[in-house]
Amino acid sequence: MSTMLDQLKEILVSKLKVTAEQVVPEATHEELELDSLAVVELSLVLEQELGIKISDDELLEAPTIGDMVALMDERSAKV
Repeated sequence: MSTMLDQLKEILVSKLKVTAEQVVPEATHEELELDSLAVVELSLVLEQELGIKISDDELLEAPTIGDMVALMDERSAKV
């Protein structure tokens, strides 16, 4: 598992009350029951805790957790 996936999983579990078993690369927003408000919160937490700027719209466009992780990897490389 990638470090970024672990970090995303920790945030989703601790801040957004998703169960750890649900956070797999192929999981979608719907499967994790992440509504638009939760995605906004995730966007803010990513910036505050990891220094990664990804808008909520970009996160919503990422169809799966794996796609979110790829976006996080891409953004963190630019920091």
